[in-house]
Amino acid sequence: MTAARAHIAAMAAYQLADLTPPEGRKLISLCQNESLRPPSPLALEAAAEAMAASMLYPDPDWMALREAIGELHHLPPDRILCGNGSLELIGALARAYAGPDRAVLAPVHAYPFFRTAAQLAEARFDTAAEQDLTVDVSNLLASVRPDTGIVFVANPGNPTGTRIARSELNRLRNGLRDDILLVIDEAYGEFDDLPGETSFDLLTAGNTVVLRTFSKAYGMAGFRVGWGLFPQSASAEIRKVLNPNNISLVAQAAAAAAIRDQDYMKETCRLVEKIRTQATRDLRGAGFRVPDSFTNFVLIDLENETRARQADQALRRQGIFLRGQAGAGLPHMLRMTIGPEADVGVSVSELIKWKGEQR
Repeated sequence: MTAARAHIAAMAAYQLADLTPPEGRKLISLCQNESLRPPSPLALEAAAEAMAASMLYPDPDWMALREAIGELHHLPPDRILCGNGSLELIGALARAYAGPDRAVLAPVHAYPFFRTAAQLAEARFDTAAEQDLTVDVSNLLASVRPDTGIVFVANPGNPTGTRIARSELNRLRNGLRDDILLVIDEAYGEFDDLPGETSFDLLTAGNTVVLRTFSKAYGMAGFRVGWGLFPQSASAEIRKVLNPNNISLVAQAAAAAAIRDQDYMKETCRLVEKIRTQATRDLRGAGFRVPDSFTNFVLIDLENETRARQADQALRRQGIFLRGQAGAGLPHMLRMTIGPEADVGVSVSELIKWKGEQR
């Protein structure tokens, strides 16, 4: 039997979510940061129309989609690349710019796929301490080594849900060497967008990539569409490692329509904020530590790994699935997606009930 390459054989397999509820229990899945409602009706209509042309390959240049993104964010379409979810773009960046002689650096509680991307590229993965579950720019800058090639930062963070100001991102970019690529993953950016603030202008500071996705605020996780704003020189290199037909014709059409329905997307964000605020208030009122979140999920502190495991098991017996965070270095915490209001309400009530039973 042919053996896998050593660095692949040494990797742990991606942990798929177990979504099998106990017999007789309704599944309440709040473990995958999916949207609490479907995509825009305009996106679904565009997808249905596009299916008639499914005998054709998709546009490898994503022209209609890039133009829609550029129009909304006032960005040049030729600086935009699209991926099969932002995951594909993260992996492509690591393959193109990291390796055995070029390390990857990220905050210690960063999105776990950053580590996976580094491992696939055979790159060392370094981490920098955070402060109160929040990216610490000073620690990141102090952790840069001579062979650092990429710095990955998710803002807002996953699984922490916390954010840093755009001014701190500027400080990070200005403090890095010119030969270090800064990648800012804004998968949850739409939940955090503030008037007059954007990280896209960081590209004028050089060697910076900003990524976004349609999976979260646009409710299109099943379509698998991500995008990013890239320096011109990086775009040419990344295209070499992307599948030239990476996003289906149907998904491109749906995403282009979705981005033109900003009212629907913003209403989704408002619903998330309303439910998140109430859930956070109730959990804190019951004595749980819950950091402020700027995403469609909350992180819940169970104090230690044993209690987190016990709480998770108790919820699963009720058909409620949250997500443990040992893979992000937070084994004492569970992450809860902000899903439909009734599901979140039941989940919070059951967690509070469990806590009361522990006394």
